[in-house]
Amino acid sequence: MNRETSIHSSDTLVIVDPSRRRRQLIIAGAIAAALLILVLVAVLGRSASDNQAKEAAASGAGQVPTVSVVVPGRSDVGRVVTASGPLAARRDQPIGIAGAGGRVVRVVVDAGSWVGAGQVLAVVDRSVQAQQAAQLAAQVEAARANAALAQSNYDRAVALQGRGFVSKAEIDSKRAERDAANAQVRVAQAQLGATRAQIGQLNVIAPTSGLVLSRNVELGQIVGPGSGALFHLAEGGQMEMRAQLSQQDLAFVHTGMPADVTPIGSGTNVRGSVWQVAPMIDPQTRLGQVRIAIPYSTAMRPGGFAEARITAGATTAPLLPQSAVLSDDRGNYVYIVNAKNEIERRDVKIGSVNDNGVTITGGLSGNEAVVLAAGPFLSPGQKVNARRETTH
Repeated sequence: MNRETSIHSSDTLVIVDPSRRRRQLIIAGAIAAALLILVLVAVLGRSASDNQAKEAAASGAGQVPTVSVVVPGRSDVGRVVTASGPLAARRDQPIGIAGAGGRVVRVVVDAGSWVGAGQVLAVVDRSVQAQQAAQLAAQVEAARANAALAQSNYDRAVALQGRGFVSKAEIDSKRAERDAANAQVRVAQAQLGATRAQIGQLNVIAPTSGLVLSRNVELGQIVGPGSGALFHLAEGGQMEMRAQLSQQDLAFVHTGMPADVTPIGSGTNVRGSVWQVAPMIDPQTRLGQVRIAIPYSTAMRPGGFAEARITAGATTAPLLPQSAVLSDDRGNYVYIVNAKNEIERRDVKIGSVNDNGVTITGGLSGNEAVVLAAGPFLSPGQKVNARRETTH
């Protein structure tokens, strides 16, 4: 029996070559192996770099920084107390009218003038008082004439008494009249002297020599005892600075100590001396006043402000460069290197600060190794290598 084999269009005949399939498998395996190698290399490389970074970090962390230190010891340091305060006349003398007053007819001086003791500063009208003085002078002359007449009558009566013409009672009467006339002369002279003294009080006179600081009177002004001070005078032109000091600084200051006073905004430096130290502290401000006498200078203007540097003796204390002293909200401090080569914080009290350095009044004995600089980059407990330097 014959059979027919029909091939339809939907059927696909696939003929596979065994050698080609093997090549494809080999290529796929090679690609997979290459990818695996790349992944291993990336992982191992990253691990190595991490290890190197850790080693570098560990190596860096193990490095001990080197810092410069100084052992300050103790030095004789001049103690200088600084203060500020107003300028004023050492003796500010207000000058007013001593008499009854009146209209000012002449002003002789102005502010800034130098005057002598007894010099007339201003003149008040005295026309009325002059007439009163003339009247009293006439009364003195009349009283003297009456006294002369009474003396003559008494002398005549005494002469007649020897002849028996005048009784003793008459003599006594004539003596009384003479004494009363002489007393009347003295009364009139006293009244005249009082009037002349009042006229003299109409001159405004400088009580001492000095510098006129202010003038508060003008020509034609009506003045009297209630007018207040017409002039202010600095006795001898002497000035002073009234420095305000804390209780701690006040303990070091005594009378006679030299002081340099510099007005604010001026480069003029005037040497003076402490002439008075306040016996008490102001309970409100906790400050005490020190009065520094200074000679006259055009830069020293009363009412201005000045700074003073008082040389308050010497003290023995450690002296450090300013770079070694640090400060924060807890106060002033320094870093020292202890026996274990570790950083240690030490709180200190500072005294005077000048171009030579900072005087340490408390907290250091002077035998410590104090870090000169780089303090803010250190921390307590940190290990360091100390390199000692000498101070100049």
